Formats: sequence, structure tokens, C-alpha cells
Amino acid sequence: MEYPKKVMRRTELLEMGFPEELLDRAYREKGQTFAQKINPVKRNSAIVFDTAGFERWRLKQIQVENRSLQRGCGVM
Repeated sequence: MEYPKKVMRRTELLEMGFPEELLDRAYREKGQTFAQKINPVKRNSAIVFDTAGFERWRLKQIQVENRSLQRGCGVM
């Protein structure tokens, strides 16, 4: 997927159609290096995403979901 900028705010990604839950999950994932607050000291500071890193993470999540569906690891 192509992004208009290398670094984008969370609000810009929401406007592109990404679900809020997905962006929150990406930001809160332990060990991620592509999303951070502009000013970590401020509680309501804007969150920015490195779009290249976010795209790699997003594609990896899709692969994991597809693998779990193919193996029948769902809840019955």
C-alpha cells in the first residue's frame, strides 16, 4: 500500500480508513519501533507512525491471521 508521507499522524491514518482499534493495537504492541508520541511527557500528545514500519507490521498481522484460519485454530 502506498502512503502519502513517510511519517503520518494517527488522525491522518484514521482519515485514510484504518480502524482506530488497529492503530491502537499497533501503538501498544510490545517491542514495536514504528509508532511513538511526538512528546512522550504530554498525556494527549499526537501519535506518529513511520509508515514503512507500520506497513510491515500490518502485513505480518494479516499473514498470522491467515495462517491461524488455515490451520483451523479458531474457537468452536
